Amino acid sequence: MKKHIIAIAAITLLASGAAMAQDFKAGSLLVRARAVHLDSANKDTTGLGLEVNNKWLPEVDFSYFLSPNLAAELILTVPQKHTVTAGGANIGSLRHLPPTLTVQYHFDLGGVKPYVGAGLNYTRFSSVNLLGGAADVKRNSFGPALQIGMDVPLTGNMYLNFDVKKVYIKTDVLAGGVKAGTFKVDPVLVGMGLGWRF
Repeated sequence: MKKHIIAIAAITLLASGAAMAQDFKAGSLLVRARAVHLDSANKDTTGLGLEVNNKWLPEVDFSYFLSPNLAAELILTVPQKHTVTAGGANIGSLRHLPPTLTVQYHFDLGGVKPYVGAGLNYTRFSSVNLLGGAADVKRNSFGPALQIGMDVPLTGNMYLNFDVKKVYIKTDVLAGGVKAGTFKVDPVLVGMGLGWRF
């Protein structure tokens, strides 16, 4: 996964002095569908060794171009169910819905179009079932999101997309209504998909 990030970062840095994109202009809309692998950091202060499972998930995003280089992207998926373990033992499950909004700067290599982005993630936890109801988590999380990726023209208005995000998601863990610690999901999301420019 680190190799993916390094490779995309290198391409983006090389593109930093390149000319502005000509096929993206103010008012352009780029709609992408990706398959994304979520790899959780699984850090907690409860001492229980809490973890959620890694998984593949579908993702759809909409990038609206404010100029040939600047775009705002809304990233969406469906609620994702995760198994929760403590010290390797299954203690239940929960769902999370993590819409993310980023602002991106797009470069142009005369074909390949790398971009970098930063923004805000909101995650809503639901369907929490931990230790038969003896444990719970706070339902809302806000945190920063960082992004790097590139769009490769295929044909017409279609692009092949590679994307890597680091999203900061954390929640308080409650036992009997009392805070027992903080659990950080903080996933890295590596995705690949197709985009269509309108």
